Amino acid sequence: MRVVIGDRGYDSDAIVTRVRGLRARVVIPPVRGRTHRRRYSKALDKGRNVVERFWSKVKQYRRRATRYDKLAVCDLAFVHLASVLTVLRHP
Repeated sequence: MRVVIGDRGYDSDAIVTRVRGLRARVVIPPVRGRTHRRRYSKALDKGRNVVERFWSKVKQYRRRATRYDKLAVCDLAFVHLASVLTVLRHP
């Protein structure tokens, strides 16, 4: 693991210290009230945001949101289908 990417909710000294202890790069934007502003890669954080928005759109399908499928293979197949539909709907 080289990079740990998270949103502002994961900005705590304990998490940052643990990630740095694993010799990984921390890409977590600091909360606004933090006195010591930590630097982070805005490009990697932008990529995280794109991925989170994509999965938010995939979860709008009721079958996925309610975890209708009991078998993992069926659930994965629907995730693939929902992903394709999401990309086609929101290019």
